[in-house]
Amino acid sequence: MSTGGLYRGEDHFVSFYDFEALEDLKGKVPDRVEVHDVTLRDGEQQAGVIFTKDDKVRIARALAEAGVDRIEAGMPTVSDQDFHAVREIAHLRLGPKIYSFARCMNADVDRALDADVDGVVMEIPSSDHLIERGYGWTVDRAIELSISATRYAHDHGLRVVFFTIDATRSPFDTFWSIVGRVAKEGYMDSLTVADTFGVLSPQGTVRFIERVRSVVDKPVEIHAHNDFGLGVANTVAAVLGGASTVHVSVNGIGERSGNTSLEETVMALRYLYGIRTGVRTERLRELSKLVSELSRVSVPPQKAIVGDNLFTVESGIIVGWYRRLAERGDLLEMFPYKPSVVGQEGVKIAIGKKSGMDTIYYMAEKMGVKLSEDEAMRVLRAVKEISLARKGLLNEEELAALIRLTKPQ
Repeated sequence: MSTGGLYRGEDHFVSFYDFEALEDLKGKVPDRVEVHDVTLRDGEQQAGVIFTKDDKVRIARALAEAGVDRIEAGMPTVSDQDFHAVREIAHLRLGPKIYSFARCMNADVDRALDADVDGVVMEIPSSDHLIERGYGWTVDRAIELSISATRYAHDHGLRVVFFTIDATRSPFDTFWSIVGRVAKEGYMDSLTVADTFGVLSPQGTVRFIERVRSVVDKPVEIHAHNDFGLGVANTVAAVLGGASTVHVSVNGIGERSGNTSLEETVMALRYLYGIRTGVRTERLRELSKLVSELSRVSVPPQKAIVGDNLFTVESGIIVGWYRRLAERGDLLEMFPYKPSVVGQEGVKIAIGKKSGMDTIYYMAEKMGVKLSEDEAMRVLRAVKEISLARKGLLNEEELAALIRLTKPQ
């Protein structure tokens, strides 16, 4: 991780405090992390989201074009259509490694083998209370299933990601009684710490990941949920604690409040921490639009990175900034990154109740009309009255009509 001069560049302008804070982490944090996308499996677990086989293939292609490292294509045991979707995605050889999700059962491994995936993410509950109350098992049974199934998957040529459900509410002794036995008697290529119910804090995440890494000699991955709105923060914190792979979903869709947002995580790692991924950020907006369309889950207009209104300004003060800065080609004084970085089209001026004189002058200049201060004020009053009455914005044609009424040619 290199921190020198990273806070400002041709396409971004963030805070130098970010990188001062990282000086103590040099040598401890990876220069690059892997991106494991779960949109097609955990993302689809959001209530009401249904992806058809064709939907999954389209999204997988877009994920590959965006540069993710791994795609969790689904759980082949869910339905025949899911199985065929996973297998087709695997056969397309899109570039990313293709994983399927599986319970710690040999039958699930066989289904994954039939789908020709590169690896399996194998789940088991790792908190004694969930094992006993949610599954009706003993901890010993969870251990036995995990050892048998992970070894079986490895012996049949699959990469194995051991996925510990509810790891973050498990007493560490219970967690380690399972993980340690699997590491010794079963098999894992990497270990996923799953904050299944989104209960970690960023500080707690660092502490837990560091503790896990002190006893596990395999790569550690983080799978966070967003129940307290901290999915991205906790995922980044896990990387700072030494996790080398992040589990994310497009637009943050997923169970309950969702998974960690792919777009927010990638951008935060790159521009606030100087940590690279293979994701082509200019594809993020297009990818978000596709998943929103196929999932039928709308993205809030103000959503970070991909929201429709991210580079839309209405406040008269901010439009004044834009008038002056656009002339200088210096938009980074008012945005932390350029629209093109994330595939956004550019700055848009909204016309409404919060507009100011700079908005009127700016739009008049575009029309080639010079307004006096009194004329501009009359137009502005009319804009505010109309906007307030309709509780909405005016379009450019409506503003142009007001300007022509005020100053006929």
